Amino acid sequence: MADNPNCDLKSLSPLQLFERVTEQGEKVRALKAGKAPKDEIDAAVRMLLSLKMSYKTTTGQDYRAGLPPKDLVLINNGTTKEEDEDLVDPWNVQTSNAKGVDYDKLIVRFGSSKIDTDLINRIERATGQKPHHFLRRGIFFSHRDMDQILDAYENKKSFYLYTGRGPSSQAMHVGHLIPFMFTKWLQEVFDVPLVIQLTDDEKYLWKDMAVEKAHEYAKENAKDIIACGFDINKTFIFSDLDYLGASPGFYKNIVKVQKHVTFNQVKGIFGFTDSDCIGKISFPAIQAAPSFSSSFPQIFNGKENIQCLIPCAIDQDPYFRMTRDVAPRIGQPKPALLHSIFFPALQGAQTKMSASDPNSSIFLTDTPKQIKTKINKHAFSGGRDTIEEHRKYGGNCDVDVSFMYLTFFLEDDDRLEQLKQAYTSGELLTGELKKVLIETMQPLVAAHQERRKQITDEVVKQFMTPRKLAFEF
Repeated sequence: MADNPNCDLKSLSPLQLFERVTEQGEKVRALKAGKAPKDEIDAAVRMLLSLKMSYKTTTGQDYRAGLPPKDLVLINNGTTKEEDEDLVDPWNVQTSNAKGVDYDKLIVRFGSSKIDTDLINRIERATGQKPHHFLRRGIFFSHRDMDQILDAYENKKSFYLYTGRGPSSQAMHVGHLIPFMFTKWLQEVFDVPLVIQLTDDEKYLWKDMAVEKAHEYAKENAKDIIACGFDINKTFIFSDLDYLGASPGFYKNIVKVQKHVTFNQVKGIFGFTDSDCIGKISFPAIQAAPSFSSSFPQIFNGKENIQCLIPCAIDQDPYFRMTRDVAPRIGQPKPALLHSIFFPALQGAQTKMSASDPNSSIFLTDTPKQIKTKINKHAFSGGRDTIEEHRKYGGNCDVDVSFMYLTFFLEDDDRLEQLKQAYTSGELLTGELKKVLIETMQPLVAAHQERRKQITDEVVKQFMTPRKLAFEF
């Protein structure tokens, strides 16, 4: 399609156009480097100029390598009021809509692809396993190049998983479990290696905390992650503060990314200002580096062509748009991504949970009584003002936080549908729905706490020691 100047470019999003221009530019450079015939080079250059013209017509901006369209962070919900805009970046998620962020518009603006029924069915065929309920319910809703991952897998080519955690507090909350629960399922059904990055360096740079405290939080968070049930023979967990100094391959990839991204580009992507410390400016390269298998020579035997699949919340996508832009220029495959929706705060879906606000979250350290109190007191209700009105008009599952949480944690599809029908019809009251959530969350958190008790410092050390995993490359 990229070679056909007459193809319909109007249907492409700004970011898709941006990526097409980038790919065509790489093709022109490769043709010139390979001393291809002049007419072939000329045709590729004409296509490049045509794509650049389409990009400028669509965005009103000149194409600049490595700098995606400027409107990718602020997502407008179809209104012109500034207060009605959705703000989505790696550090903030805000919307005025009680239903939460408009994810369909986010897909269009970010230029990713919707996870549709065809893709879910293909994952089921490839793995021979029923798709995870996060896939069935649209909790993981968007992707980049998942079809390529499946192509490779079906042709007996391996890939690996990479996800991460920014350790900003000693205790994690239940929202933090979402990417790890899903990643564990992916690891099991595809039987692939997994690397988990703990960005303690990022938290030191962004938060008012000592570097030693950030490193301590990383070790504590590792215990919660391990308690999700990861296989020690297939999983490597690392702290940036530890691993960066121990792995020349990791640092070489960081430097390669740094060389190919300008200060202007990171300002455009991440909104950095002239008053931000230089550590913040350089950090995106550190989050990019685990996307390349050569960052882990002990696992991949130094091979550079193993593709990476990254399950993460969609607010982390700017890091990997940058990574995907840089990858071909440093001779690396682009990472593929699976994006999840945000886990809402108890007070409503306008923001994601915050580890710094104890009442916005159910923490993995909470007692059964604390869980019950938080849900009863703080969980935003989609119910009516009076019992009479609720019986007559029913509740709104689209804004009810208890129902949202059950969508994440209640695995029984039939039971979830029954609750939805009963609440929407008015048969089920808000207090009764909250009771179902309490009875779902209390045993889940208690079971996690029991598993975590078994995770000693020695177990953490084993997971975090650079080593060969149970795979041959």
